[in-house]
Amino acid sequence: MLSQLRSVARFPSSVNTLFVNCMHPKYSHTDGFLYPCFCYVNSHLFSKSCLCSVEPDNLTDVLEFLLLGFSDDPGLQTLTFSLFLSMYVVTMLGNLLIILAVSSDSHLHTPMYVFLSTLSVADIGFTSTTVPKVILDIQTHNRVISHAGCLIQLSFFNLFGCLDSVLLTVMAYDRFVAICYPLYYPVIMNPRLCRLLILVSFLISLLDSQLQCLVVSQLTFCTNVEIPHFFCDPPQLLKLSCNDTSTNKIFMYFIGGIFAGIPVSGILFSYTQILSSVLRVPSTGGKYKALSTCGSHLSVVCLYYGTGLGVYLGSSVSHSSRKDAVASVMYTVVAPMLNPFIYSLRNRDIKRALQRLLNRTA
Repeated sequence: MLSQLRSVARFPSSVNTLFVNCMHPKYSHTDGFLYPCFCYVNSHLFSKSCLCSVEPDNLTDVLEFLLLGFSDDPGLQTLTFSLFLSMYVVTMLGNLLIILAVSSDSHLHTPMYVFLSTLSVADIGFTSTTVPKVILDIQTHNRVISHAGCLIQLSFFNLFGCLDSVLLTVMAYDRFVAICYPLYYPVIMNPRLCRLLILVSFLISLLDSQLQCLVVSQLTFCTNVEIPHFFCDPPQLLKLSCNDTSTNKIFMYFIGGIFAGIPVSGILFSYTQILSSVLRVPSTGGKYKALSTCGSHLSVVCLYYGTGLGVYLGSSVSHSSRKDAVASVMYTVVAPMLNPFIYSLRNRDIKRALQRLLNRTA
């Protein structure tokens, strides 16, 4: 049988090809029948593919994914439900308070706080793409997500995640202009440019989201797939794909390198120029005053990129998908939850605006 498959697929004899029979009940199609599926691994190209007796296009039309989440233990599920619900409520309240404080106080209608309120909107969207699904899955004991639902979740997840990244870069540029060119700040950071920067940030994020979604939509699966995560994570989908994903991986890494590398480079450039400008200030008090305006933003940048890079670098070393899922909570849930506290606790203007807002509603 294997020799026949090798001859039909016309694999070169020089390539070491390992066939694994995937004909197992968990690889059954949604109509209840078993379909033979043989996976092969090219040892020279480190690529994987499958031969299925079912057309892949017919499979993806009715494909469903099972999100394994964190644990099947009922006790742990109750704890997970409580933690995720409490963190989601705190995230929503914190970011909504930032948005209300900025919009209701005319003193905060400046570029820095407009970008901050937009970042809060992105954080709400970023968390809302994953956490409500986790809460609902635990409550209903149904962790299935459709193929279309997975693509939609992936699309919005990348949209708001990239928007966070680009907005942090825009905020770094705002601090760069404010510190390095204080006299020209009102002229450079005019309302028209601020609106343009927010619009461009959204369009860049939308482009990144659709490209990532396009890559994942090209993947085929020979069966209903179990994802060892609490959301549709692109690296996990690439691992579980039935076809050769070497090209998809290269393209996805290329996209990630552009849409993550450019914002990081922009932030590093801005803070290099800021540090160079601050070091030229003669008084210690002047240096502290200049750097204090960057403290909150720098803390958020370190939290966002530190947790994100830690998860993805750790996943390349660790072979435990469940541990990767737990680590992903840091940048998908914890980071958006802490952002409002970082800005409100370290910023007098935000604290005064929140106090006036609370006094007005009391």
